[in-house]
Amino acid sequence: MEASDTLKRTSLFERHREAGAKLVPFAGWEMPVQYEGVRPEHVAVRTAAGVFDVSHMGQVETSGPDAERLLQRVLSNDVSKLAEGGAQYSVMCRPDGGVIDDLFSYRLEPERFLTVTNAANHERDRDWILEQADGLDVEVRDAIDDWAMLAVQGPDARRIVAELADGELPGRMRTAFLSVPGDPNALVCGTGYTGEDGVEVMLCSEGAPELWDALIGAGVTPAGLGARDTLRLEVCFHLYGNDLSLDRDPVTSGLGWVCKEDTGFIGSDVVAEVRAAGPEEKLVPFAITDKGIPRQGNGIVVDGETVGEVTSGTMSPCLGYGVGMGFVRADLAQPGTQIEIDVRGRTRGARIESRPLYSKPD
Repeated sequence: MEASDTLKRTSLFERHREAGAKLVPFAGWEMPVQYEGVRPEHVAVRTAAGVFDVSHMGQVETSGPDAERLLQRVLSNDVSKLAEGGAQYSVMCRPDGGVIDDLFSYRLEPERFLTVTNAANHERDRDWILEQADGLDVEVRDAIDDWAMLAVQGPDARRIVAELADGELPGRMRTAFLSVPGDPNALVCGTGYTGEDGVEVMLCSEGAPELWDALIGAGVTPAGLGARDTLRLEVCFHLYGNDLSLDRDPVTSGLGWVCKEDTGFIGSDVVAEVRAAGPEEKLVPFAITDKGIPRQGNGIVVDGETVGEVTSGTMSPCLGYGVGMGFVRADLAQPGTQIEIDVRGRTRGARIESRPLYSKPD
């Protein structure tokens, strides 16, 4: 059996193939990693607008009188502060503080929420949420088959989507149900994963090709997962499985700001202990000062001693040099600290930087 026979495909698969996309296995899906190339797609998002098919992302809907109580228990942020029509970023932890996933939740109605999961973690996330719902008056429903999802990102993204929608687009971290080509009741969210302005549109799967065609016709560039990764890394957004895992708590991983221990979420006791004592390691961004491209798993070296490991690395299309993130001992985490990256047995000079690695020119 061919590998492609076992992979799931989004409703935009034929559009990707017609556009000449390079399709690769990703989290159980056959997804476009690039069309024209990572660099031109990356630059299109930074300078104009690009559209990503992110329909492989999962959704879990929770509803009922105890929906907020359930999410307050499983999510690290304060769900009671999430207003109707709002969006909130958080992590989900095990009792020992290990990060199960990072997620966005949307409050659609007072007692109805939609939580977006990472594709590779969807079934584990859904089962974990269901397990914590025991005894509560709440319905937990796997909604992954309800939605396709397009991320339209870049300085021109809002203008183009606004011309296709029947109402005002929501602001950042807000949502609205609007009519767009392919779906008269699409969920439009002021969120994204690129560091650019834009929106993410969730709509019925059968309507996604019509919206895709309208966006491409309006001049939006199709962009693949390769550009999505370089864009997020330039602005230091976490990627689960690289920068986040069950092995480290959210404070050590640089996401203490989405943890509200007073809510009593699962893992909050450990998070509070780490925050009070200070983490032994920290996740830091860095830039290569020599030639070379850092990759996940490369060692981080100071004075000949390995003091950490690269979790994400790439050649930055906008900066023109290698960048990455990695964990180092906390005493070495200050911006400006000189380090070396062991790239396949050859050390390359590098420097710990501040977030984000890339900022728009003034």
